[in-house]
Amino acid sequence: MAAVLWGCGTGVLISRPAYRFSVAPGEPWRSVCPAGHPFTGLGGGWLGRARCAAGDTCGPSTVFVACVTAVVCALLAAAIGSRPELVVWLLLAPAAVLLALVDVAARRLPDVLTLPLAAAVLLLLAGAAVVPGSGGSWTSALLGSLVLGACYFVVFLFSKGFGFGDVKLALVLGAVLGWYGLAIVLAGALAGYLFGALYGIGLMLAGRADRTSRIPFGPFLLAGTLAGVLLGSHAC
Repeated sequence: MAAVLWGCGTGVLISRPAYRFSVAPGEPWRSVCPAGHPFTGLGGGWLGRARCAAGDTCGPSTVFVACVTAVVCALLAAAIGSRPELVVWLLLAPAAVLLALVDVAARRLPDVLTLPLAAAVLLLLAGAAVVPGSGGSWTSALLGSLVLGACYFVVFLFSKGFGFGDVKLALVLGAVLGWYGLAIVLAGALAGYLFGALYGIGLMLAGRADRTSRIPFGPFLLAGTLAGVLLGSHAC
């Protein structure tokens, strides 16, 4: 129940930053709602529901985002149990949902989110590793981050549909998956590709895309990582 409440509470605050970060590369972060009203409130107007002070919509549905975040947190809590790394995964879950929302809206994964998150996840896992009862390895997490980052960089060099933001995100995802071992890194990465491929095929069958169309890969990589974590938690 605590995980669900955490997911709901943090999910309520995600819609506003998702809207503000969803701009094309090179453009400044949004500072006003679509009607031109400046943002006010928590964190200088960065945190809050999908409406400005005047009531204009400015982001994805707050209820939808809160529900998604709560479901993710509930799945993690059910799979991980009382192991120390659960705290790390619950802290990362809202950030993962935020990244997915921004990628869907703007086809980008901002450095201001991915790079600090890569450092934060390794730092948090270093703390979890020294707590008795942890289910993973910090050394393996670091190796997973480097390996997946390198692999995604190679893919980026030879794939037009893969962005450099995905490479930076891989540093985060590799650490999360690597906590449970390199086999889980492989499983999570393959799951992400599978989810993305199925989505792309579905779009083509519906006549909404062709082989040259680009899709936001971040949400599927994140979903694959969630699948890997759930698998790894049962294997450890």
